[in-house]
Amino acid sequence: MPAVSSGGPDGVLLLGGVPLGDPADASPRLRDALAGADVVATEDTRRLKRLAADLGVTVGGRVVVFREDNETARTPGLVEDVRGGATVLLVTDGGMPSVSDPGYRAVTACLEAGLAVRCLPGPSAVLTALAVSGLPTDRFCFEGFAPRKDGERRAWFAELATERRTVVFFESPRRLRSLLEAAVAQLGGERRGAICRELTKTHEEVVRGTLAELLAWATEPLGEITVVLAGATPVTPEPGDLAAEVLGLVADGRRLRDAAREVGEAHGVSTKALYDAAVRAKG
Repeated sequence: MPAVSSGGPDGVLLLGGVPLGDPADASPRLRDALAGADVVATEDTRRLKRLAADLGVTVGGRVVVFREDNETARTPGLVEDVRGGATVLLVTDGGMPSVSDPGYRAVTACLEAGLAVRCLPGPSAVLTALAVSGLPTDRFCFEGFAPRKDGERRAWFAELATERRTVVFFESPRRLRSLLEAAVAQLGGERRGAICRELTKTHEEVVRGTLAELLAWATEPLGEITVVLAGATPVTPEPGDLAAEVLGLVADGRRLRDAAREVGEAHGVSTKALYDAAVRAKG
């Protein structure tokens, strides 16, 4: 296998996108990095060995366990490895490091030290779920893992109630049903979504429908879960509800028609309808 070049006197931190399930999704660059990196930092050595065996490569460098509970302690050592000229490959159990997985601290520490950080693009549960969800993909946001505590979850859903972008997040199968119950209660049963289970694995399943339909389906799902939630449908306010805003601009010196036009453009409401509503409100 070809060696992995850092491209400079210092080394490089490589973020390697790892298959979510199917080893065939691994990129040639990931294969080369597994064989050629000086250090491989991984969440689970057993999964690393399995991946290497599936890909037919031998991990040539020193293997370091790097997971959430030791990320802070292990990061300085990885930075020193890179500073000393090593190519350090960071992989997780699946998907892209630092995206709701260990890696962010190592990335920021290397950048702060003026060291190179590069990415070996590969599988991502976020983008895979978004692509197959059937929901709009032009604008979306990623929320990591859904909050566990009831109060935090309620506050989170209150924010999502008006979020117009498609939302992607992770959830434990054990908490999926309670999350959907809360979603139906706060967002309404008609909002659409998709539940993606075991993406790219043998028992992959994607269920699409309204939140009420998804709740009815979610009895005891197993496996890794990615949820995609449709953005909120914008509600056009009634002209009468905006009359006070128009009159407020008038009080600041705007002509009534100019104020109606400004407010109308901001809210997607007809200038004439707002003008008439403001006139009525003035009495």
